[in-house]
Amino acid sequence: MSAPSPHRPPRTRTAVLFAVLAAVAAGLGTLVLVRADAGLTARQVTVGGVPMTEVRAGPPTPGVRRPGVVIAHGFAGSAQLMRPIADTVARRGAVALLFDFAGHGANPARLPGAGSNTSAATLDADLDAAVGYLRSRPDVDADGIVLVGHSMGAGAVTRYATGHPEIARTVAISLPEAGELPPGRPTELLLIVGGAEFPAFRRAADDAARRGASTGRRSAVVVPGVEHISVLFAARTHREIADWLPGGDGTTRPRPIARLAGAALLMFAFGIGVVPLAALLLPRRATGHRPTDPPSGREPDAPAPTDSPALSGDRVPFGGLLLFGLAALAAVVGAAVAAVLPTARLPLAVGGHVAGFLLVTGVLLVAGQRWLPGWFGVSQPPPGTPVSASRRATARTAVATLALTGYAVLAVALPIHLGLTSALPVGARWWLLPLVAGACLLFLLGVELVAAGRTGRHLLVVAVTVVVLTASTMVGLAPGFVVLVVPLFALLLGWQAAWATVLRRYAGPRWLPAVLGAALVGWPIATTLPLS
Repeated sequence: MSAPSPHRPPRTRTAVLFAVLAAVAAGLGTLVLVRADAGLTARQVTVGGVPMTEVRAGPPTPGVRRPGVVIAHGFAGSAQLMRPIADTVARRGAVALLFDFAGHGANPARLPGAGSNTSAATLDADLDAAVGYLRSRPDVDADGIVLVGHSMGAGAVTRYATGHPEIARTVAISLPEAGELPPGRPTELLLIVGGAEFPAFRRAADDAARRGASTGRRSAVVVPGVEHISVLFAARTHREIADWLPGGDGTTRPRPIARLAGAALLMFAFGIGVVPLAALLLPRRATGHRPTDPPSGREPDAPAPTDSPALSGDRVPFGGLLLFGLAALAAVVGAAVAAVLPTARLPLAVGGHVAGFLLVTGVLLVAGQRWLPGWFGVSQPPPGTPVSASRRATARTAVATLALTGYAVLAVALPIHLGLTSALPVGARWWLLPLVAGACLLFLLGVELVAAGRTGRHLLVVAVTVVVLTASTMVGLAPGFVVLVVPLFALLLGWQAAWATVLRRYAGPRWLPAVLGAALVGWPIATTLPLS
C-alpha cells in the first residue's frame, strides 16, 4: 500500500469525503422536496389571527366547484405536519386548507388549558374560522366540506361536525375518545387508527363506529404497523382519506413520505457536514492527548494521584456501575421534582416539565463529578501555552463556537420545518428558547463531565436519562404526552452524542459539544411544543 501523500493527510481526505457526501445528500434532499410541490400551489393567509395554508392542484377553474377539505392537526402538531394529507387530497381534485390551532405552529396565541377539556372552546373557534374561510372560496362547493383531524384535531372535527350537520363528511385519525359523540352524528364518519397505537385509540374508534352503525355511514380502519405519528404518513391512511372525498376527480397515487424523505436527506447532510466544518474551524488535537488528560494543576508527564484511578488511565473498579448509579439517581430526582419547579409553570406545555427535568438532572451530574473527582476526570489544556498563542486560540474558539452553533440551529430547524412540523419561533417562543436551551446546556455539560470524553459513557448516561423520563410518564410524574415525544428526544440526544465524538478529536473547549447539543435539543422543544 502506498504511503499517504504529505500534501493531503488522511484526516483531510476524510473531511473532503464527508463534505462531498453531505453536498450530494443535500442536493438529493432539496430535489425531493421540490418534486413534492410539483403541480401544487400554496397560498398563506391569516383569518381572525389563525394562520392558514390553502393547497390546490392548479388554479381555480371558472364555473367548477371542488370539494373543500379542512385539515386539523393534533396536540403538539402543526399545519406543516399535516401537509402530506393536504397534498394527497389536492391531487385528488379537492381544495385543502391547513391551519394552526392556538399555541401551535405559526399561531402565537396561547392555548388555554393545553391538553385538557378547557381548550375545547378555543379549538372550536379556530376550526370555525377555517371552515368559514374555505366556504367563502369561489371554487369550493359549500355543500361538500370535509373535515379531517388527527388526535386532538380528530376530537375537534367530530365535535364540530356533530353540531354542524351541513358538514358533508368527517375523517377522524387516532380519535382519543368517543364519549361526546351522540348516536348517528356525524352521519358520514371515517375512523382511522394505527395498529401499533395504544389500545385506548382502538377502543375509541370501535366505540364511535358502533354508535353510528344503524343511522349513518361509519367505517373504522386499522392501519397495520404504525403508531400515533407514523399513521399520518402511511399510504393506507392517505388512500382511505382520498376515497372518502365526495366527487374527487383525481387518481394520482399518494406520496405521503416525499417531504419526510427529503427532510431526512437534508438532516443526514447536516449531520455528516459537521466533520468537514470542524476540520476547517478547529485545530486537530495533538496525537495521544485524550480529553481527560492532563488534570488541572499537574504537568502532562506527572503521575496521577493515587486516589484518582480514572485519571491515571487504570480501570476503575465498578466504574460502570458507579456511573450508572449516578446517572439513575440524578434522573430519578430530576423526574421527581420537575413537576414542582418554576419551569413547570412556563407557558410551554410539556416543554416546561422537560426543561425542569433536564435542569435538575444536569445540576446533579455536575455535582456528582465535583464530589467524585477521582472517578470523573476533567480535561485542562497543557500548561506553558504562550500568552499570544492563547489569545489567538481564544479568538479562533469564539469564531468556531459561533459558526458551529449557527450551523447546529440550521441543521435541526431547517429539515424539521421543511419536512415534518413547524420549527420557527413565534410569540413567546422567542424568550422561552434561551430558557429551554439553558436547561439543555446544563444537562449536556453534566453529561460531558461525567463521561470524561468517552463516547460509551456518554451514551450510557443519555440512555439512562431517556429511560427514566419515559418511566416517569408511566407512574404519573410526567405529563402523559411526554411518552410520544421521547423517540424524537432520544434521536436528538443520539445526534448530539455523535457530534460530541467528532468534536473531541479537535482541540476545542470541552463545553463546545454541550453548546451545540443545547441548540440541537433545545430548539425543537421550544419551537414545536404548544404554547399554553
